[in-house]
Amino acid sequence: MTETVLSALTEGVLRLTLNRPEKLNSFNEEMHLALRAGLQRAHDDLGVRAVLLTGSGRGFCAGQDLGDRDPRKGGPAPDLGQTLDAFYNPTLRLIRTLEKPVICAVNGVAAGAGANIAFACDIVLAAKSARFIQAFSKIGLVPDAGGTWSLSRALGEPRAKALAMTAEPLTAEKAADWGLIWKAIDDETLMPEAEALAASLAAGPTLGLGLTKCLIQQAATNSLDAQLDLERDCQRQAGRSADYAEGVTAFLEKRKPEFRGQ
Repeated sequence: MTETVLSALTEGVLRLTLNRPEKLNSFNEEMHLALRAGLQRAHDDLGVRAVLLTGSGRGFCAGQDLGDRDPRKGGPAPDLGQTLDAFYNPTLRLIRTLEKPVICAVNGVAAGAGANIAFACDIVLAAKSARFIQAFSKIGLVPDAGGTWSLSRALGEPRAKALAMTAEPLTAEKAADWGLIWKAIDDETLMPEAEALAASLAAGPTLGLGLTKCLIQQAATNSLDAQLDLERDCQRQAGRSADYAEGVTAFLEKRKPEFRGQ
């Protein structure tokens, strides 16, 4: 049986590749569970210093596979809230709470939940041919997998509402211009650049990078006073780390630091 998510750990980078290319990597239950297992490994395995998420074939992810949701087959209406509780929401929480960098390389269409899983990652690179589509309104649904949260925070209400209600495709270059992703990159250089970025972050002070991730994610809902206190607490933790001692020592000795994420 073909693996629905390919997993490979190389020099601290855990590469997770959605692998249902014949279905544009749309999610079925098996792929949900496989991706969750990969992300859980990133939480549990100290050898994982960064995650690189991408898709196989010509697309990143077309969202949910609707093949098993065909109303023509009869039966009761599906409980899509249960689907979110059981599959998408745990995955989104694993991405957001992982205290290590998560890089997403969007190699083609990212639609529905596929787009929103990408937006949940820390740094998103996309091929210039990629498109992000909030496809939910085309089938009578609302954005999920954190889409309303990500879009409204990154873009503001007007653009978030327009993208969600019209399902108009957003090009990678416009997504970068609007600040929804980090960069739009020529198709042929997407994976080399994503791999180099992941390797660089994995070799960096990942304890500090994880704390930085936590700080930025909490800033939107914290008051200034609360954020200043949180920065103090995180800086105290970072300042006591072996990575900080190594960074300062390497700077004074004019050499490249050798961080361990501790």
